[in-house]
Amino acid sequence: MGRGRQKAKATKQARDMKYFSPATDYTALQRELTGPGERASKRSADPMEPVEPDYSDYADKYADVADDDEGDGGSRRTG
Repeated sequence: MGRGRQKAKATKQARDMKYFSPATDYTALQRELTGPGERASKRSADPMEPVEPDYSDYADKYADVADDDEGDGGSRRTG
C-alpha cells in the first residue's frame, strides 16, 4: 500500500520542478558570459559573427608566392 503514497509524492515533486521559476539575475548572467575584464558594450552587435584575423603581416611576405601559383599555365592535373 505504500506505493500510492510514494507515487503521489513523486508526482508532486515533478510538478513542483516543472512549474518552478526562480528569480533570474540577468546582470550576473551577463557578467558570467562576458568573462573577466570584458564589457558587453565592447562586443560586436552579433556575438555569433566570427572575428576576422589580421593577415596584413603575411600579405607582403607571401605576395610573390601567390603570384607565381596563378601563372602556372594549368600544368597541375586533377583527377
